[in-house]
Amino acid sequence: MSNVKDTTKANNQLIYAKRNMWTGILFGFGIVAFIDEAVFHQLLHWHHFYDKSTTEIGLVSDGLFHAFSFFATIGSSFLLADLHRRHAFWLKRWIGGIFLGAGVFQLYDGIIQHKLMRLHQIRYHVDVFPYDLVWNITAVIMIVIGIVLLYRTQS
Repeated sequence: MSNVKDTTKANNQLIYAKRNMWTGILFGFGIVAFIDEAVFHQLLHWHHFYDKSTTEIGLVSDGLFHAFSFFATIGSSFLLADLHRRHAFWLKRWIGGIFLGAGVFQLYDGIIQHKLMRLHQIRYHVDVFPYDLVWNITAVIMIVIGIVLLYRTQS
């Protein structure tokens, strides 16, 4: 009976491989956005999501950013529960998606929001180059880990 159950789960994992990946990506978006907002916005007070206006607008933008991270995390949790219900959850593929999603979000934040759109910088009144370097290299490392994990779980 155990072999039948294992075979069914393996087949379901293959059928829902993309959903495992996308559920992880969405969770990765949410979790890295939450960490960014909680650590750099709230605890360290280095910046707000939008720093081109008043502090009040910055706080409102942080609230919207926090809502995004919350909904992404909760939404992915519902998708994750559905994968478990279908006996299709694939841990390694899901974790690969998390790393890919977190890395892509962080690289997007570091390049698009920080440099191109100039919504905010990581820090102000310091040499920001080392911060940018660590931020973006960490993002690339997460993306590479995610791609490797996802590649290893291809059907």
